[in-house]
Amino acid sequence: MNRKELFEGSYKAETISVMNEHLDNKSYVSVFLLLELSAIRELQILHFFLFLGLYLLIVSGNLLIIVAVAFDRRLHTPMYFFLINLAIQDIGAVSVTLPKSMVNSLMNTRQISYAGCVVQVFGYLFFAVSDIFLLTVMGYDRYVAICNPLRYEMVMNRTACTKNIAVVWVAAFLYALLHTIGTFVCPFCSNVINQFFCEIPQLLTLACSNVYLIEIGAIIISVMLVFCCFVYVVVTYVHIFSAVLKIPSIQGRKKVFSTCLPHVMVFSVFCFTICLAYLRPPSNTPSYLDFVLTVMYAIFPPMFNPIIYSMRNKDIKNALSKLLYLRHSSGSFTTSIGM
Repeated sequence: MNRKELFEGSYKAETISVMNEHLDNKSYVSVFLLLELSAIRELQILHFFLFLGLYLLIVSGNLLIIVAVAFDRRLHTPMYFFLINLAIQDIGAVSVTLPKSMVNSLMNTRQISYAGCVVQVFGYLFFAVSDIFLLTVMGYDRYVAICNPLRYEMVMNRTACTKNIAVVWVAAFLYALLHTIGTFVCPFCSNVINQFFCEIPQLLTLACSNVYLIEIGAIIISVMLVFCCFVYVVVTYVHIFSAVLKIPSIQGRKKVFSTCLPHVMVFSVFCFTICLAYLRPPSNTPSYLDFVLTVMYAIFPPMFNPIIYSMRNKDIKNALSKLLYLRHSSGSFTTSIGM
């Protein structure tokens, strides 16, 4: 390690010490320090490209779903209408968290402003909770389609679907707003967050007063709500699988299972990891377990939703193939005219 690196390291340590001393005196935060994934510059660049690759994979996969459904009239059904909203929510969830972490790794900094932290908490809660609510609604959609197919068009008509989506978005907005207010109403005695984005459990460990106990109670109630959604989906699929087993055609059973099992898988992993992360007492020091749990519920579901829930769907594949074919044909026609 050369003299310049030693000076930069001691300067960072001194800066953090001064900021924490200021916080101890004033209990006021203007800037938070996020988790530094590595102090080695080469590894910071590696983290940047790793997160960049994940971000581009998630955004491109979900955008393909949106484009495929939007341009194929055969996919203008309730199931794919909900799927478009799910893709929008997945893009929003990763766009709130990953870009700031990537910029910090690239610029060799840890800082995020107070306002930026508020936006991250509100934005992630908004998209994550709307994701849970929407997956629950999608379970009901599959239940009606399989167990009551004759009433499907009447129950899941355009008006009903629009109302369901409106309720999901409004409920998620109010939920995120209340939790964000409950978190940031507390004064903070430190500004060091042991996570790569502003996460409520980590922020509550920095609180100076007992006001944070109200938010902890709200988190426990929220986890119970998520668990109720999970139980509802499980009971729904028990009825669905019971109905599927009565189908005489093996091909028909496979088609239903291929539609339902990915939904159960995505929903279960998402609910389990987010409940485990929020119920587990966060540590006051950087923890690999906390980091892994956060990655599992913040990055994995948006990444796997388009892969296991849509890209294995033949209708989506056919729609994408048709779009690519039309684009290729249009390009060939333009070239031939130019010649």
